[in-house]
Amino acid sequence: MSELTIRAEKLDAADELAGLRDRFVLDEGVYLDGNSLGALPADVPDRITDVVRRQWGELRIRSWTESGWWTAPERVGDRIAPLVGAAPGQIVVGDSTSVNVFKALVAAVRMAREESGGGDRDEILVDATTFPTDGYIAQSAARMTGCALRPVTPAEVPGALTPRTAAVLLNHVDYRTGRLYDLPSLTAAVHAAGAYAVWDLCHSAGALPVGLDGHGVRLAVGCTYKYLNGGPGSPAFLYVRRDVQDRFDSPLPGWNSHAEPFGMRPEYEPAAGAVRGRVGTPDILSLLALEAALDVWDGVPIEAVRAKSLALTDFFLECVAEYVPAGRVESLTPAVHEERGSQVALRCPDAGDVMKRLIERGVVGDFRHPDVLRFGFTPLYVGFADVERAARVLAAVLAG
Repeated sequence: MSELTIRAEKLDAADELAGLRDRFVLDEGVYLDGNSLGALPADVPDRITDVVRRQWGELRIRSWTESGWWTAPERVGDRIAPLVGAAPGQIVVGDSTSVNVFKALVAAVRMAREESGGGDRDEILVDATTFPTDGYIAQSAARMTGCALRPVTPAEVPGALTPRTAAVLLNHVDYRTGRLYDLPSLTAAVHAAGAYAVWDLCHSAGALPVGLDGHGVRLAVGCTYKYLNGGPGSPAFLYVRRDVQDRFDSPLPGWNSHAEPFGMRPEYEPAAGAVRGRVGTPDILSLLALEAALDVWDGVPIEAVRAKSLALTDFFLECVAEYVPAGRVESLTPAVHEERGSQVALRCPDAGDVMKRLIERGVVGDFRHPDVLRFGFTPLYVGFADVERAARVLAAVLAG
């Protein structure tokens, strides 16, 4: 038994979150792809059976009121709020991340122009390294609002801001490298320039403290099927800070966000609060599966999750350095804790084939074109023995 194997056992024995692993459906392999799709919380199937058989099958239409379907988008939003540092009443759950990015970005431009009296706010800055969909949405939002679109890296944002900038779309964690960007300072810089920052939290929500309220963020979106374990295609969330809710002008006004949704009036009047971020009828089955999945977070401090995340990624990098042949992989993930999310990205020339062979041996990560192996570490169910085993298998595959 190697020294690292012994250390892994000791670290697992001392892990205050280790008991949460039993609350997930896992096999004998090592699942390191929670940054793409979180594992299934064990209580979800029975809860969804109740939703389908009783709430839908027996109560039917009555469930909109008796089972709380109608208020679920805000109720589930309030469950997510403490995980991203938000007070209740500022998050609504529904639609996809892409749709919510579109709502937030167009609304950001409209609010920035309103505050400047119209002015010359005709530019959107977008993270040049962003997930492709965010870039596509930013292009469409720019066309819709008559803005020019300028791609910049997050590091370039402070120097790129001008009196023309209306909105800036940024990722909190880079989906390829796992780099964590400085949300507090970038938010402050954008707001000081009279623009609105829109943050994409897909790779940070549920993995680390975000501090939306504390850092003055006004608009943010995030998915729920990664570190929040809501299930494939589970609805995304939209955060609208309380002090800008009355000015949030959604480009997708739907009957669900109307002040009188059942009044059926031809004129649109937005509802008060975060509700105006809604559009159409909620996806109840997915929404209530997410609500059930969030039960695993009861009593779990996000700070403890972050501490374990950093310990797991540190240990994995140490094991890789010890086991993997020198020069075979290169870490793209920052070594500095303040710049690291909850994943490790390794550059490897034959990454696609390597990941295929890892999965065959029970270690599940994912591959990003052209040469990146991604490993996501979900502290709720990943342990240190998993990490050590994954590094050993990776070394065997690369040596073989």
